[in-house]
Amino acid sequence: MSRSGPRRVAVTGVGLVSPFGGDTDDFFARIMRGESAVTLYRHPASPTELVQPAVHCASFRPEQAIGRALSSVTDRYSQLGLAAAFSAWSDAGLPRKEAGSDDYGVSWGTGAGGALTYERGYTDFFELGKRRVSPLTVAMAMNNAAASNLAIALGLGGACLTYSVACASSAVSIGEAYRRVRSGNDKLVIAGGSEAPLALSIMLAWDAMRVVAHADEENAFQACRPFQEGRRGLVLGEGGAAMVLEDWDHARARGARIYCELAGYGQSCDRRHLVRPDAGGQVRAIEAAMQEAGLSPAEVGYVNAHGTATQEGDPIEISALKTAFSDAAPRLRVSSTKSMHGHMLGAAGAMEAVITVLALAKQQIPPTAHLQQVSADCEGVCHVMGGGLSDVSFEAAISNSFAFGGSNAVLVFRRTD
Repeated sequence: MSRSGPRRVAVTGVGLVSPFGGDTDDFFARIMRGESAVTLYRHPASPTELVQPAVHCASFRPEQAIGRALSSVTDRYSQLGLAAAFSAWSDAGLPRKEAGSDDYGVSWGTGAGGALTYERGYTDFFELGKRRVSPLTVAMAMNNAAASNLAIALGLGGACLTYSVACASSAVSIGEAYRRVRSGNDKLVIAGGSEAPLALSIMLAWDAMRVVAHADEENAFQACRPFQEGRRGLVLGEGGAAMVLEDWDHARARGARIYCELAGYGQSCDRRHLVRPDAGGQVRAIEAAMQEAGLSPAEVGYVNAHGTATQEGDPIEISALKTAFSDAAPRLRVSSTKSMHGHMLGAAGAMEAVITVLALAKQQIPPTAHLQQVSADCEGVCHVMGGGLSDVSFEAAISNSFAFGGSNAVLVFRRTD
């Protein structure tokens, strides 16, 4: 049932599955040290044709994380997502199976969904000559499989929604969950995203666009260098991340730990080009998010940038930040953690939002790894380079997510006492 007036939205749990494992504190510590999870990845289906720098969650064991039964009927993107969501749910101190939770919902994001399952079906039928594909193909591959399995596993009867907005998918999923809690439609929503894009078809497609970085084995770990002079492009990665968003009064009543407040969300469309970003559209999303949060530019202490390390995308984002933050831009601390965990496409926004929440809660700012010389077209903000900043104090932080299709999503988190 809706309540009158906007509600405050608390972040009460976070969880992830990353190339560094699933321990959020360890993950954040390694990000703060500037460690890179990028390796030279040889695709098992194409051992001689495709070798790219990529980020692979090699230690992830779905049977251990979500159980053998659930693992047997889910695509890898769902497995990564379910594991991250279960971790966030536990972190929020919630019981594994809710009763009567009709106002607890799910909001999930993915760009490619169960691409590995579709690719396996194609291989089975056309290459291996099997007469039929698995009858589970549709149920495993559909984009809403992760969200639906999560709602079933946790017993959540509220809205169960999936957003597919390219690389802004999971940022949008968090933002729209925020709106549901803020409006009073739901007391609690578990929101996030997951992606398993290391399918041969996806890797070849991105490589064909000439935006993927290449490197030899010795230098693969630093292949992704956002804002760097001579940057070479993005690195694909897989993973999942989630957070529990909760009505502030509901969270306080049950004695939940509150990491921070999700205080603003801005969304816009560039309306210019399908794959070329536009600073004007990004500015509108940034300004809308800050306005909703009631923040001036000077009050924002950190931006986790979208920063993919492409030649065109990075300077456009910096231009947008300089416009939106005006005189405060030279002091604005900015970093792109994709330099370490890669670009997780539809899961990127959720992973970076979790990093932003942890940065705000711990009062630490992670760096852009491998950034040594800022490109002239990316100057004008305070880039965090080398190791992260530990001796800092800031009240608010932003996570940017910008996508093909011109979709922009910006999340603003505010520190709580």
